[in-house]
Amino acid sequence: MGGGRADVAPTSSRPVYAGVVEHSVYVDPAAQGRGVARLLLDALIASTEVAGIWTIQSGVFPDNTASLTLHQRAGFRIIGVRERVGRHHGRWRDVVLLERRSPLI
Repeated sequence: MGGGRADVAPTSSRPVYAGVVEHSVYVDPAAQGRGVARLLLDALIASTEVAGIWTIQSGVFPDNTASLTLHQRAGFRIIGVRERVGRHHGRWRDVVLLERRSPLI
């Protein structure tokens, strides 16, 4: 089975946003549909809560319904849409903004 990775980066260097990160989850096409993304996202959530992170944000293309469903099942909520903000394969794309607030912090 192929693998994947989860990346996390601070949303800002300002101290007031020290508990807010942006994340991405990437899964090798050979591993898609096998639960790899959920395992990565669950591990990411657990590690951020241990680190005192209270908000995780992400941006997903609207047609990536698998990612939107994954995030919503993991406790993320849609907070808006940024229009034509992502450039993907030479085309401007809308991006759905999601966030998860930790119930522990």
